[in-house]
Amino acid sequence: MAKVKRAMFKAAMSGLYHSGATRVLSPFTQGSGLIFMLHQVRPARHREFNPNGILEITPEFFEAVLDQTEEAGLDIVSLDEAVTRLKQGDDRRFACLTFDDGYRDNFEYAYPILKQRNLPATIYIPTDYPERRGELWWLALQEVIARADEIELCRDGDLWRLPSATVAEKRRAFEQVYSWLRATDQVTQRQVVRALSERYGVDMEEMCRDLIMDWDEIRTLAEDPLITIGAHTKGHYALARLSAEQAREEMKGGADCLQEKLGERPAHFAYPYGDETSAGPREFHIAKELGFKTAVTTRKGMLFPAHKNYLTALPRVSLNGDYQSLTYTGLYLSGAPFALYNRFREVNAA
Repeated sequence: MAKVKRAMFKAAMSGLYHSGATRVLSPFTQGSGLIFMLHQVRPARHREFNPNGILEITPEFFEAVLDQTEEAGLDIVSLDEAVTRLKQGDDRRFACLTFDDGYRDNFEYAYPILKQRNLPATIYIPTDYPERRGELWWLALQEVIARADEIELCRDGDLWRLPSATVAEKRRAFEQVYSWLRATDQVTQRQVVRALSERYGVDMEEMCRDLIMDWDEIRTLAEDPLITIGAHTKGHYALARLSAEQAREEMKGGADCLQEKLGERPAHFAYPYGDETSAGPREFHIAKELGFKTAVTTRKGMLFPAHKNYLTALPRVSLNGDYQSLTYTGLYLSGAPFALYNRFREVNAA
């Protein structure tokens, strides 16, 4: 299903590009600016089975997008500056850079680029990750399927067997299991992946240690005025699938930990996964109640002046491995693809 949606979105963007419709639409769709969402920035890896490659872009593409954004006349600013501009009705367009999860490659590859260009960014940290209790379950699932010719797991009380010998079978198995795990309750999700990891010899603690920044690296970034460290819960759970009390504790606990470790309470927050099934009005209210200045989703869209009233439900634009083309990002900057996607609704905070 995700593959079909991506294909449809790409087809729609191709139509926009070749028709020239963005020139007509952009005065109405480009808004005040946008918040880019990134995860990993690392050199390209050519692997046939890499379903999580969507989370990766190369340093070269990252730099090219920065050039394109600035050439389009957008200022790259901090989230604090973005809020100020929205509240003051400043008509200068802007872009913000945000990174989710605290991957070490952000420190190794993205940060030097930002430093060289003197550009600000926000990095959201789920605090269980640098504590080495984090469960990068989507990456663990990929590694399980990469190793196995067949996987077995318990689903709703029944034994589920999926062939995974060929690349095509691995891709189908990943999509099926991933979709089920995203839809199921959070306790079951983690239990299933822990069991799979143990059975197929995948060490999630080692994975977290290898891929995620430690506290010393995070402190180095936090000491640089260019970098804002934001909260991203403790354990990276889909908050809407938790009780209100659990969701609040995840949000508050992550902020508490960052304050303890870094000496400053985070003012900005990102909802894990961030789609409509993972964060909604309840979570937006909790974020406001906890005092976060902004909270970002993964809902697609540009920022408009009206977003000053919805600062804990902000949309973002994903820079990801499925769309590493300046043609796509040029369309993003116009806002036209997202206006069509959202049927021209400027704000979707419901």
